[in-house]
Amino acid sequence: MNDSAENKADSAASSSRMPRGFTAFESIPFRWLIGSLLTFFIGMQGGILVRSLLAWELTQSELSLAWVNLAIALPMVFGSFIAGAVIDRVERRRVIVLCQIGLIINESIVILLLVTGNLLFWHLLVTGFVLGVLFPFVMPTRTAMIYGLVGREKLGNAMALQAATMNVGRIVGPSLIGLLVPLASIEGAYITAVCFYAVSTLTTLKLPLSISDKKDHKSLLRDVRYSFTYVARHREIMLCLIFGIFPLLLIMPVYNMLVVFADTVWKTGEAGLGMLMTTVGVGGITGSLVVARIGDRVKRTRLMVLSALVFGLLLACFSISPSFILALALLLGANLFNNISQTMNNTLVQLLSHNEVRGRMSSFLMLSLGLTPLGVLPVALAAERFGVANTIFSGCLILLAIVLAFYLFSPTLRKLDHDLAEGRYAERDTEALPL
Repeated sequence: MNDSAENKADSAASSSRMPRGFTAFESIPFRWLIGSLLTFFIGMQGGILVRSLLAWELTQSELSLAWVNLAIALPMVFGSFIAGAVIDRVERRRVIVLCQIGLIINESIVILLLVTGNLLFWHLLVTGFVLGVLFPFVMPTRTAMIYGLVGREKLGNAMALQAATMNVGRIVGPSLIGLLVPLASIEGAYITAVCFYAVSTLTTLKLPLSISDKKDHKSLLRDVRYSFTYVARHREIMLCLIFGIFPLLLIMPVYNMLVVFADTVWKTGEAGLGMLMTTVGVGGITGSLVVARIGDRVKRTRLMVLSALVFGLLLACFSISPSFILALALLLGANLFNNISQTMNNTLVQLLSHNEVRGRMSSFLMLSLGLTPLGVLPVALAAERFGVANTIFSGCLILLAIVLAFYLFSPTLRKLDHDLAEGRYAERDTEALPL
């Protein structure tokens, strides 16, 4: 089944009407997609937490956290270019299933080494590299499928619910797996995370087939090149993609440094780390539900910019907070507004894109996520020299300056809300791209 208008009506089979804020759940296939995403994210976030704990225990170095993330980030960045072209050429459900089977095998190798007492730090780097290769073929593929399951009118709501689901995974994954570490063992916790990958794979099989509207017969290399050509030709998409990168690259590495804040700044240990991670997830869920509730009744671009500014301010205050309780409140608010900004950004990119390149545009969004771990290395280096609090505070000030300059000096971004309200980009749902 491709993502044409006719097939949207077939695939988006609905039951009863849902309350406002959850209208995308009227599509039964979308419910299966959210179920597969939730279990995948629980497994992924839980596995990442275990990897961070293992890296810290093996090395006792902040830089080890950076190297583990870098091993995942590099293949994610370069793999995103190829993954987007593949997603727009092949049946998408099959891509998700095959890649998640690869993830299960990869993580099972780590578990085997851990159980036998042979796990070394370089094993985490190598298997992390494999994760980075596979992730770009899993996460953006689901995003590219959403439009075909819910249609244009419910796309904003669906994107917000997708973001909320990922943030539920950010809470449940680390909380559940982190709880299992002392109760069972780190091996048992890791096995549980892999079991969630297996459940996600089975749930994915309930989704309908999904093939893009791509009709030309370009080679894979030409499709990869065309991804950049398309973004260059559509300035509004390029601006949104670039805007979305700055918070991820400059500030989001703070979440990888939460273990350092908990251990050295507030000295709250593993319990404090769990509270910080839970706060991040709760803030993200709240922000996503706010976006889902307001739907299309808001100027998306303006809200994206304002939320990014508030996010930077709150995170700056978090980094210098003298109190752990106050820091939790500031982190909650910061992630709430960050999630609003990122959800608006992702929705704008999907709304502005043609059907047949949505896979590639989803991969560019994934590329932004891949750049986040790249920011961990310079942040970790600066943290070791100047302190983690001073480093994050300085990064927030830089982000605020960039966001303000970006909006003030970009007429295209400032009038984007007006153009969307006038329906200027609606024809891209059916408009064919030039070969």
